[in-house]
This record gives sequence, structure tokens and C-alpha cells, in this order.
Amino acid sequence: MLIFLVVGALAGYFYYLFIGCKYGTCPITNNPYTSTFYGLLLGLGFYWAFFTDEKKKE
Repeated sequence: MLIFLVVGALAGYFYYLFIGCKYGTCPITNNPYTSTFYGLLLGLGFYWAFFTDEKKKE
């Protein structure tokens, strides 16, 4: 899980760094902290989507 969090956070930061927001009006990509946080959330979502076991819930 930690790997997905780190990769997601790095992807969010690199998205801010290389693509970002040109004019400063984008609420997510304008700030490196929010972009990194949303990347971290996406990494967590990918982890839950692919590696949670439905059989454990029963």
C-alpha cells in the first residue's frame, strides 16, 4: 500500500511540476501540496480497486 501512496504522490507532484497551471486559476494544480495530496488519493484508490479482497468482508 505504501508503494501506491508514494507513486501517487510523486505522480501528483510531477503533474504539478511539468503540466501545472499556466495562469494560476486551477484550484488543484496551482499548489504543489494539493496536487501531491490528490495524487496520493488516486494512488490509494488504485490500491483499493486492485488489491482489496471482497471475500474478507463476508
